[in-house]
Amino acid sequence: MIRALGLTIPLFLMACASPTVVDEVQMYDNSLNCQQIYAEYQQAQRYEQEARDERGLTSTNVMSVIFWLPGLAATYLNTEDAIEAAQDRQQHLLRLSQMRGCR
Repeated sequence: MIRALGLTIPLFLMACASPTVVDEVQMYDNSLNCQQIYAEYQQAQRYEQEARDERGLTSTNVMSVIFWLPGLAATYLNTEDAIEAAQDRQQHLLRLSQMRGCR
């Protein structure tokens, strides 16, 4: 029984996906050059895509439905926050690149 519990607890902990919720403005943004802004923009796009991928039929989401339905709801809400944050970050970086005259 204890062994089964030891295997079950990690499943519950893994049942909550946690995509990255990035801050729109980073402390170092004002020191970025155009190439760095572009790299940051690409990273924000990756964060958005990773969050969108978490919404699909993943093993984590299947486990959430089977073992812990509130985990699925928490995953969905967290992915929404992560997507919005990544989009806000991208918009901020676009504005920054325009201010700097980047292409």
